[in-house]
Amino acid sequence: MAADYIQNETEFNTLLESEPLMVVDCTASWCGPCKLVAPLIDQLSEEYGDRAKVLKLDLDENKPVAKRFGIRSIPAVMIFQSGELAETLVGAKPYEEFSQALAKYLE
Repeated sequence: MAADYIQNETEFNTLLESEPLMVVDCTASWCGPCKLVAPLIDQLSEEYGDRAKVLKLDLDENKPVAKRFGIRSIPAVMIFQSGELAETLVGAKPYEEFSQALAKYLE
C-alpha cells in the first residue's frame, strides 16, 4: 500500500488535528534523493499503516507547509505526535532509520 499524497494545507491541518501519529514525507518531483526515499515511505506505510498515518507532501504545491515547519532541504520526513512536530529526518536515509524513528513514538 503506497503512501497517499496530502492534497493541500487544509487537508494537512485536518489530519494534524485528527491523527495521533503521522509521518509526512516532504518531497518534490525534481528531487533525486526523494526518489530513493519514496519506496521506503511506502514500505513504512505498509508496515506501520495500522498504527500511524504515513503520507507524502509535494512541497512545490504546498510551499506554506514547508515554510511553516522550516523545511529547507528535502527529502525531509516529519513525524507528528498529537499534532505537534516531534522529529524531522532530513536527507536520504536507510529504511531502518525511518522505522526506528517512528517506532519510538509507538511505545
